[in-house]
Amino acid sequence: MSGPRPDIDPHPLSPYVAWAGNRNKDPILETFEEFFPKQGDVLELATGAGLHINYLAPHFPNVRFQPSDYDRDVFASIKRCRAEAGNKNVADPVLIDLSVPATWPGADERLYDVIFVINIFQVAPVSIADGVAALGAKLLKPYGFVAVYGPFKLDGKYTAASNLAFDREIRAAGVPGWCLKDVRDLQSASEKYGLTLKQKFELPANNFVLLFCRP
Repeated sequence: MSGPRPDIDPHPLSPYVAWAGNRNKDPILETFEEFFPKQGDVLELATGAGLHINYLAPHFPNVRFQPSDYDRDVFASIKRCRAEAGNKNVADPVLIDLSVPATWPGADERLYDVIFVINIFQVAPVSIADGVAALGAKLLKPYGFVAVYGPFKLDGKYTAASNLAFDREIRAAGVPGWCLKDVRDLQSASEKYGLTLKQKFELPANNFVLLFCRP
């Protein structure tokens, strides 16, 4: 999808999410290529419609991709994207609610080289950072990574005027938790679970990939 930006709508099947996903998928791929394994297992949290995981999968043919979401209503979209792309290395989606540990898979089921999440923190409460970190600590292989993509503030400051404008726009919706989070918020949550910020990649449109791992 190209053209003007649709109105902000965080629902995973919305035109806005499709527009944003298509705009950022290539920079994300280029960054992920720097730390993804040549073979192994990767888990996406909050997969949504399935755009990113099915775009990434052909570039890592020996990696098994596991999509997940808290909303079963998006599972059909994930599978449809998988079929359209012909991806044999994308598993069926599973239910994972980052706010409900009872939905999390056990470490005895599978460990992951990378766990990644894309564009949820601006439209999710900051407490979700605890869920991402706790799940990472539970399911990562010893040298695995948690990768988080999105726009963030740095030390309480906006990185660009466009991010300030975006923050004001989403705050104006009046939905609790809708706002740009600070990188420090994610660092604090991760450190509680033994993960540290290893690297911060700067991507186009004032977005970041934050890479967390065990010390």
